[in-house]
Amino acid sequence: MALFPVTDYDKKVWEEELKDFLPDKFIDCHTHVYREDLTVYPPVDPNEKKRTVTWTATVAKDNPIEDLKETYELMFPGKDVSAMMFIGGGGLDLKPNNDYVSRVSKETGWPALYYSHPTQSADEVEKNIREGGFLGVKSYLDLSPKYLPVGEIRIFDFFPKHQLKRLDEMGAIVMLHIPRNGRLKDPVNLHQICEIKEEFPNVRLIVAHIGRAYTKEDVGNAFEMLDKYPDLMYDFCANCCEYAITEVLKHAGPKHVMFGTDMPILRMRTHRIEENGTYVNLVPPGLYPDPYGDPHLREVSEEEAKTITFFAYEELLAFKRAAKTLGLTKEDVEDVMYNNIVRLIEGARKSIYG
Repeated sequence: MALFPVTDYDKKVWEEELKDFLPDKFIDCHTHVYREDLTVYPPVDPNEKKRTVTWTATVAKDNPIEDLKETYELMFPGKDVSAMMFIGGGGLDLKPNNDYVSRVSKETGWPALYYSHPTQSADEVEKNIREGGFLGVKSYLDLSPKYLPVGEIRIFDFFPKHQLKRLDEMGAIVMLHIPRNGRLKDPVNLHQICEIKEEFPNVRLIVAHIGRAYTKEDVGNAFEMLDKYPDLMYDFCANCCEYAITEVLKHAGPKHVMFGTDMPILRMRTHRIEENGTYVNLVPPGLYPDPYGDPHLREVSEEEAKTITFFAYEELLAFKRAAKTLGLTKEDVEDVMYNNIVRLIEGARKSIYG
């Protein structure tokens, strides 16, 4: 039995809109691989104030490598798809899941990032990267000190400078999911991204999700500051905002933007809309029960649900529209989908391992 169903509407979108637009070979630069049996989750408390959105946890309990491979086969038939992997967040036990990702990375040959914790020393981070065969790090805002309100978390609260200094010396990749309610346009985020680029220029920094700019309002004038650093990389993982994708391609150029999916999240069936300066995921009724009642999740009618496809397809359709607006060539699309992440991976591997 297939991991999830592929409907006639999904097949129509793939055949008519995406199949010929995408290259035959591409790499997902932003994928979570982890196993439920390696993790002990705390019991769900609907009254608990969460530091992150909760709708993402409704899609899948885990994403072992077998599920990820099947996902690519189901969604992208006939394409050669691989990934740069790291574990998920949200309470996962870091060591067993990092060990798992290290093992499957060596088995598949797919690159991986180490999921770091801000309390670790620089020596510990480097040791774990080298022993696990990782090419850099990913971390997340929910690992920052618990006394910090979510709106006051800063980048350096989960990527401390002593770690960044060592990562700079190594020439490692840093996958950065920025915090704060202002998202990409937040002045603290922008100043700290600039600070990283000034103090740690050899870090291969990726601004994930276009800095969580999921609506036009999230972009602001961010690129007026970030354009000073032409080697910055961005991914448009889990981002369906055509405006944000167009702006990042316009400013950073197609050699500095990459495709990612945030799997297993983008297995979700959703049509994302922008409403009052925020995003809402419209989903089929009963498919994603959320005990927290996340305001970013809204069920639609059975009839409307018939024309809702995969989140991954929605993201790629937004990229296709942006590419058309900017007149991107076939070669530009291949850069975004494959060549850029290959260059980043090869650069990090040579820098870390010689």
